[in-house]
Amino acid sequence: QVELVESGGGSVQAGGSLRLSCVASPTSYKGYNCMAWFRQAPGKEREGVARIRIRDGTTEYADSVKGRFRISRDHGKKAATLLLNSLQPEDSAMYYCAAATVLECLASFAPTYYNIWGQGTQVTVST
Repeated sequence: QVELVESGGGSVQAGGSLRLSCVASPTSYKGYNCMAWFRQAPGKEREGVARIRIRDGTTEYADSVKGRFRISRDHGKKAATLLLNSLQPEDSAMYYCAAATVLECLASFAPTYYNIWGQGTQVTVST
């Protein structure tokens, strides 16, 4: 259970964009089958945002971000990147990177799958 290292959060105006990065160690990355991004706003439940199967790059997105966010993986950087476009105030949250080692990880955002976590990076969208 190795924490991942997130970066790229910040404050932007509505309609703006951010790029979040989640970097794993080479040894840890080798054991992952999926990586994902979650978010949690104060007083709200944690929400799965996007997930990607490392082997073939297959992705799944929450309905709330489809068409606006894109997740990708970079084998050289041992990283998962989340591109956030057309940001709105309701996107404001702490964004967490997570990883899964089980083969079934693309099926859902289940915590039984995604049990390796980073410490988070804050995204704040103003009007």
